[in-house]
Amino acid sequence: MIQVLNHQQVQKKVTRMAYEIYERNLKSEGVVIAGISGMGKILATLLVEKLKEISPLKIEEMEIILDKSNINSENVELSNEIDFSGKTAILVDDVLNTGRTLVYALNPFLDTKVEKIEIAVLVNRSHGKYPLRPDYTGFELSTTLNEHILVDLSTSEYVVHLQ
Repeated sequence: MIQVLNHQQVQKKVTRMAYEIYERNLKSEGVVIAGISGMGKILATLLVEKLKEISPLKIEEMEIILDKSNINSENVELSNEIDFSGKTAILVDDVLNTGRTLVYALNPFLDTKVEKIEIAVLVNRSHGKYPLRPDYTGFELSTTLNEHILVDLSTSEYVVHLQ
């Protein structure tokens, strides 16, 4: 297992992503940070904390609840009800691999009045099978299909490994 990013590097990536979100959404009526269950939710919380520290944006947070091992559009839920009118929704996940998880995660937002939808990922592996590209990327990493990226933001020492 090879360490790709250490705690300090992850923090810098999160800070940079938060500043980019702030800059691109200055005129937005609000920003909803929607983290996908697991590390995506934790990354979303880190982004929300940093955004509240650096910007006056109206920030709301929610979780996109889904089972990554058994994804289908019927089992995707949002943790709470939010009025998306005029707001930017930013879907957050730890790793973008093929884009399949994000395609399904978009489903609950399709019937809302969201102004725009953006995607933020900590690591983009660039193995896209779907026409999705992240708007905010912490780290671009070319990997083989049989390599895996492990992100751990659940402890006090954040780390990203290549396995």
